Order: sequence, then C-alpha cells, then structure tokens
Amino acid sequence: MLAVDTCLIAVYTLCIYVPKLEDLVQVYFELEMAEKEEDNLLETVGLPTRLLFRDIKEATRNFHVSIGEGGSGAIFKGMIRDGTVVAVKQIKGQPSRETEFMTELRVIASLQHIKLVRLLGYCLTRRGDRYLIYPFYENGSLDAWLFAGEEKRRLLTWRLRYQIAIDVAKALKYMHYDCLHMILHRDVKPANILLNGEFQALVSDFGISKLVGRYESSVRTKAKGTFTYMSPEVVTHGAISIKSDVYSYGMVLMELVAGRRNNQPGTYGENQQRYTYFLKIAREKLVEGKLIEVADKTLVRSGEVTEEELAIVVKVALWCIQDRPEQRPIMTDIVEMLQKRRSVDLPPRSPIQILSLFHRC
Repeated sequence: MLAVDTCLIAVYTLCIYVPKLEDLVQVYFELEMAEKEEDNLLETVGLPTRLLFRDIKEATRNFHVSIGEGGSGAIFKGMIRDGTVVAVKQIKGQPSRETEFMTELRVIASLQHIKLVRLLGYCLTRRGDRYLIYPFYENGSLDAWLFAGEEKRRLLTWRLRYQIAIDVAKALKYMHYDCLHMILHRDVKPANILLNGEFQALVSDFGISKLVGRYESSVRTKAKGTFTYMSPEVVTHGAISIKSDVYSYGMVLMELVAGRRNNQPGTYGENQQRYTYFLKIAREKLVEGKLIEVADKTLVRSGEVTEEELAIVVKVALWCIQDRPEQRPIMTDIVEMLQKRRSVDLPPRSPIQILSLFHRC
C-alpha cells in the first residue's frame, strides 16, 4: 500500500511541475545567455535592460495586440510593469537573423539623440526568437499618414512636414558624423519614421544598419533595404555610403511634397494632366515656378504652403537623388539648407538612372 501511495504522490508531483519545466528551461537559458551577452556587449555604451520572456508575454498579454510588421518581424503593443506603453518588435528565430538582431541592439544602445527611437530593453529566448522593446508612439509611422486618404493627409500640415524633414535630417547627421562610429541606416523611408503625439519625427528600425570606419568612403555589401528608396549604386553593385542614406532621404522629401509614392502616377493642372513619375514632373515645375501645381492637394487647399518653401525642399531632394554620389550633399549641409542658413542652387539635371530603375518596380 505504501508503494502505491508513493507512486500516486510521484504522479501528482509530476502533474504539477512538468508544465513548469518549459519555464524552468527558459529561465536557465536566459541566465546562461545573460552572461554571454554581457561578455559580447561590454564595449556597448548604455546597454538597455534585458527582460525575461515571461515579462514580454505579460507586457503584451500573450502577444494579443499586433500593430504591424517591421522589416524583420511582427510588432506588438504592450505595457511594462512601470506603466510605460511599449512597442515590442519580434525577430523570429532564424540563424540568418542573429547578426541582424545583434546589429540593431549594438547600434541603438550606442545612440543618444532626441530624434532617434530609444531602445528600452531586449529579450532572448531559447527557441531563437528575439525581442526589442521601444516606446510606443501613438501616431505610428509617417507612411500611415502620408499615403492615406485626404482626411488624414490634411492633418499632416506643411509646417509639420517641413519640421519632419528637418528632424530626420538631424537624426541622420548625428548617425553619420556625431557618433563614435559612422552609422549607415540603409533603409530610410516613411515606414521607418515614427511620429509622437506632437507629430515630431524619430528615425527607427536599425536592423540592417552598418557601422563603418570614420574614413571609409564606401563599403561593398549585399544590397538590402527597400528598392524604391535605394540609390543606383546600391542597386547595381551594393556600394553603400553616407551618400546612399542621403539618396533615400531625398526620396522621402519628394514624397512629403507630393503626398504620394514617387512611383505612383498622378495628375496636375486644371485639365488634370497625368504624369508617370513625380521626380520628373517636380523638376519641370520647379523650373517653371509652378511647383504648387504638383504638390499634395491638401497642402494647396490649406493655403499654408508657399512656392518658396516648396522650391527649397524640392531642390534639396533633387540634389540628394543625383545619380553620382559625389554630387549629393552631406546631411550637415542639408540641415543648413532646410533651416535657410545656406542657399540652394538648381541641380544640374534630373536624375536619369532612377527613372529607368523605376521601370522595374
């Protein structure tokens, strides 16, 4: 009888504790990984908080509210224990993404700028999934406003758009010149520009960023990013530099003016004449002094936008997207141009390569 009782107790104990084995294994894994990560990241300044997986599940209510997809995984809304509302970016466990995760962790942890998204914490799991925890920005990404219907675009006034252009330029200037290492973002686009409650812009998503030597003019690597924002030299032979970020930034400027994607056809004028590429029509109208005809109609109706400021932004954009990298300005000069502390000349010609590249889209 004693043997039976002992057996029953053993079975009962297993029933209680076996479901917890998974959690115990995860905790052991996290403790082991914590030591390894500390060794790997000793050189990183401002290392963010390392969270346990159970904290992530609790914060997101078991990944209940999905708020979108990033370049490498789903993004969930949550709340951590101190009451901070957060966005949790999941990076699925794939060997090829391990380097990507560590890149983003190292890059963001070393960045200290008001116009860059701040990393609050991170988590590693034994299954290989990784999580990055950021502040939640209630107005989401720029593309959700810029490429929306007229009602939402109307709220994105010219004053806001102009300030967004300056904010992003300052963030990239910091990455290129004011960090310990030069950092190339490599995927500058509206989806990676977040807006806080006051519509102030912050640059995000550093998953494919690259740290390069301060005196390296260009680095060859596999082309990554979003095709329609890639410079010709990145598309054709994978040559990345600060000038490839400048190019992508110029494409964003054009979309801020147009309120549409650069490869999306549109119309202008009283007769609703059609154009295929905004990049081409923008330069033509710039020369004619009629940029107001092709600007986002919600801006024109507001009466807030001026031909002078449209010309500044479009000139800067056209310089940024010149075919030859050496013709493009640096972010330091771009900030001064947009702040009207430096004059902007008319670019020599319309970019040619980009128009042919758009035919592939």
